[in-house]
Amino acid sequence: MKKNILIIGAGGVAWVAAHKCAQNNNILGNICVASRTQDKCDKIIESVKRKNHIKDKTKKLYSRQINALDIPGTIKLIQETDSQIVINLAQSYVNMSLLKACIKSNAAYLDTAIHEEPNKVCEDPPWYANYEWKHKAVCRKKGITAILGVGFDPGVVNAYCAYAAKHYFDTIDTIDIMDVNAGSHGKYFATNFDPEINFREFKKVWTWIDRKWVMEKVHSIKRIYDFPVVGKQPVYLNGHDELHSLSKNIEANSIRFWMGFSDHYINVFTILTNLGLTSEKPIKTAEGIEVVPLKVLKAILPDPLSLAPNYTGKTCIGNQIRGKKNGKDKEIFIYNICDHARCYEEVESQAICYTAGVPPVAAAMLVAKGLWDVQAMVNVEELNPDPFIELLSASGLPTKIKKNVKNSCQEEKNVL
Repeated sequence: MKKNILIIGAGGVAWVAAHKCAQNNNILGNICVASRTQDKCDKIIESVKRKNHIKDKTKKLYSRQINALDIPGTIKLIQETDSQIVINLAQSYVNMSLLKACIKSNAAYLDTAIHEEPNKVCEDPPWYANYEWKHKAVCRKKGITAILGVGFDPGVVNAYCAYAAKHYFDTIDTIDIMDVNAGSHGKYFATNFDPEINFREFKKVWTWIDRKWVMEKVHSIKRIYDFPVVGKQPVYLNGHDELHSLSKNIEANSIRFWMGFSDHYINVFTILTNLGLTSEKPIKTAEGIEVVPLKVLKAILPDPLSLAPNYTGKTCIGNQIRGKKNGKDKEIFIYNICDHARCYEEVESQAICYTAGVPPVAAAMLVAKGLWDVQAMVNVEELNPDPFIELLSASGLPTKIKKNVKNSCQEEKNVL
């Protein structure tokens, strides 16, 4: 049984994960939160203590400073903290450094997003093959458990695909993953995750259609979908991490990802992009100072953590899946509803961070118990989804399933 958790990162998702680890430290053991800025880690720990979420008072909850790109330094931290499970919730630029440190330290590795290089955006698919999957052989040889993309999307939605294939379908035709935030934070404009990472996603749309990769223009295909609880919402075809592993591991003809955006969000984003403020390429000011417009934009937008106290409304994330069972057409919508205000009451965060932060802790618990300690590199859909979905429901993210869905969607192309 593996024990002791090292959380790398101190953003909104790490905030939630630390709370959830502390609530389950009787299983997970000691918890160390580490980041470049130790003060941010300490604020997370203060929140955990303020909410009285440390279940086993004999276990430690503490912070450390770390540069996650420093592989020898990370190895030393893993060894000094006796951490057998590392949850990577830092920026995705450090994924490969942390993975290599875990391989050398014989620690299990979990992350929630695909690796990115700062100077490369939306590389050719499948993305996992560019970096992570190149380490499959060494993980298998050394018996290292590495679970990739175990947030909500990617992560839980991958498990939903595996669950549907296991329990509801003989063959799958289409999978439409949809993520909508029907909430309000009261700011003129903000992103719910790191703005830099958010906007880097909106460069190209790689989608899986008829078993091949197709590239579409960003925000060019829109549909109105009638979601449970939150009602009719606009969603746009996007590229996303999970498509790149699901296209390999799930037998489906088409797999698409849709993200919900309001008209106001689309308008502001379009203006920012047209002005060049979402560019990741360095420029020089008149004073000769080199800056990256996207990093400047990140600095002036609200910190996602600051949105939590005033957030209202709910999120809905789910998969609409069509296929056949026993020769008959079948369609389901498997989903989760999460409430912003309830999340703030529980862990002083908002629902977007909550939905991303709870799943890696549930996965860590399954690794600790041996159920997901597979001693190999895998994506979530390659694992048994049943205990994961069951544990998520007990951890604040219940799954619901609508059968024989008859939702009508209005779809538009090239709406911008």
